[in-house]
Amino acid sequence: MQQAQHDDAPSSWLQPLAEAVRKQRKALGLTQNNLSVLAGCGPVFIYDLEAGKKPTLRLDKLVDVLEVLGLQLTLEPGKQRMGVSERLR
Repeated sequence: MQQAQHDDAPSSWLQPLAEAVRKQRKALGLTQNNLSVLAGCGPVFIYDLEAGKKPTLRLDKLVDVLEVLGLQLTLEPGKQRMGVSERLR
């Protein structure tokens, strides 16, 4: 049986996003607290996001943070865990 990941454990899929947010925040001269105020979220959200410890991010909060930083999400084809036809069986 697979063990559930704890909310405080870093998520590998989140690391590139976390690094981009941290880098842009610092480039703009913002503290985590400044960013949380400007984005309308709590400072813990920013801390967890930058630490890659938020596998259940609220998309609305994430978009607010990215907008303050002048960043946007883009989607690109990735590797599927299991083929679509395999899932339908």
